[in-house]
Amino acid sequence: MTEPRNMAASVPEQSRGVRGDAAATGGTGSRAQPRHARSSSPSQASQADPIAFIEEMLVNPETGRPFVLTGAERLFLRHAFDCHPDGRAVYPELVFGAPKKSGKSTLAALCLLYAVRALGQRFAEGCVASNSREQSANRVFLMAARIVEASPLLRPDAKVIGDRITFRSTGATISAISSDYSTAAGSNPTISTFDEPWAFTSELDHRLFDELVPPPTRVPGWRLCSTYAGFVGESVLLEPLYKRGLTGKQIAPDLYAAGGLLMFWTHRFTAPWQTEAWRDQMREQLRPNQYLRMIENRWVSGEESFVDMAWWDACVDPEARPLLTDRDLRVWVGVDASVKRDSTAIACCAYDRVSKKVRLVWHRVFQPSPEEPLDFENTIEATLLQLRQRFRIREVRYDPYQMQATAQRLVARHVPMVEFAQSVPNLTEASTNLYELVKGANLVAYPDADVRLAIQRAVAVETPRGWKISKASASHKIDVVVALGMAALGAVQDASRSAPIIFGPDVLRKAATVPPRDRFAGLTATLVTRNRFARFR
Repeated sequence: MTEPRNMAASVPEQSRGVRGDAAATGGTGSRAQPRHARSSSPSQASQADPIAFIEEMLVNPETGRPFVLTGAERLFLRHAFDCHPDGRAVYPELVFGAPKKSGKSTLAALCLLYAVRALGQRFAEGCVASNSREQSANRVFLMAARIVEASPLLRPDAKVIGDRITFRSTGATISAISSDYSTAAGSNPTISTFDEPWAFTSELDHRLFDELVPPPTRVPGWRLCSTYAGFVGESVLLEPLYKRGLTGKQIAPDLYAAGGLLMFWTHRFTAPWQTEAWRDQMREQLRPNQYLRMIENRWVSGEESFVDMAWWDACVDPEARPLLTDRDLRVWVGVDASVKRDSTAIACCAYDRVSKKVRLVWHRVFQPSPEEPLDFENTIEATLLQLRQRFRIREVRYDPYQMQATAQRLVARHVPMVEFAQSVPNLTEASTNLYELVKGANLVAYPDADVRLAIQRAVAVETPRGWKISKASASHKIDVVVALGMAALGAVQDASRSAPIIFGPDVLRKAATVPPRDRFAGLTATLVTRNRFARFR
């Protein structure tokens, strides 16, 4: 078996400035020294050594100073660009997995520049891919472009236009490509990078990944993934790479070699700005599963409890009761409907401008069955028409999938129906809003055992496209939670608007007794008095 050689062949460990790596990475970080001759030229030496190239030639655009790599980055780079004697990469597949804000995207940009500018042949290609064109441009590619423009040794040779960097001396290019795999067909990359591949979940994403496999015409060639953990059973591209890496040999702390795959995967903080105070802040702000996945870099299930039941109990006012009627009360209504299987729920919410909280005003749940499907006209429509008589309905939010005909009939009777399709963006917005209201005790609810049970059975299902309220079991009924989320979102969105002016019958009667020249002043005084004590108007 031939012994791999390191492209960083020219510089001894002492001159790389890597003293103290053992402490930084939890191990010795030592490896066999390369056998071939060292270059006497500093420029050639820096181009042959990724660590020297980065720290001697590249400038951090945020500080205006040369980059200073972390111990984890040094450990990864010391092995990532090893090559066989024939020039082929020892590890054409590279994975760098670390907690959020570890500098992963910046490291990917540094590797991209090193591979294309220092190791690539003439007309070398670097491709920056991600699960969307916008993310690609905003992360790795933009960082690479900023580094080029900030680095005096690269800037004169580079031209940055749009989503393309060109090096004039070699004709090498770095391009941000779209998520459409057809745009990558025919490419011949020296290196391709994938930022946060945990979000690559579709067949089209996988085809893009396949198109950017290191080709045999580029020697050496690499494919690099920089990421934190994903969701078990959902992150179909990253999870197999992660499992494959763990089956390999651990060659250093948190560093695994499995055939042609080199994987660095750590749960530790590796950057100086990742402090314990920041960890505590993230633990408070993120839901438990998200904290584990993003901050500790651990794989999680897509489901967890929607809210802590202690939070919900803190929102329940023992003295509150469902409100029967208030013709001046502005309410938002959410309807989650089903004909045969799930229950159908209606929830009404109002916004209290005095306490600045959302109030659950009233709710009702209908339970259909396959044998006795729900009669929408005699249940949902009749109930909404009654609510229109009892409150000032601002909006009735509904999913048009089950209620299109019902909505058309209600609109004809002047009920303000508003479509709220249960798409991932809509459900994410409604679910997040309800979560924040409950967590911050900014929701006031009356005691109700069925509503509490539904809240207890609701789970937050996380997907790469967002998260939504769902249920752990098909037999669990959580429709009232979904309806509450829709109604509460409407109430919160209205909170930013100015308080409305209410012209009630008593105001008009009083205005009729005031002389014409004083009528406006009298109305103003009356309205100020009324609105001062208005709670939900």
